[in-house]
Amino acid sequence: MAQVAIDTKKYLSLTDKPSEDHWQKVYGIGSKVPASGIYRCTTCGDEITSNKGDQFPPQNKTQHPCQDEKIYWELIVMTQTKGSGR
Repeated sequence: MAQVAIDTKKYLSLTDKPSEDHWQKVYGIGSKVPASGIYRCTTCGDEITSNKGDQFPPQNKTQHPCQDEKIYWELIVMTQTKGSGR
């Protein structure tokens, strides 16, 4: 589970668009990352950071504990990368 310190909580906000595709869909290995952020594996709960436009990484046993099962990623924290969140 993603964690946040009490001192950095002030930088988080709830989305006003939770029905947008990037919040509702899950993404497989090699899929194009729709939004920069923290993604959680729907099988084991492992988390990764990924940048918009990149591909989700290939997995092997040293990178991901549930390699023998289908791996899908869901967006749990979308990061603000344009510098306008001040």
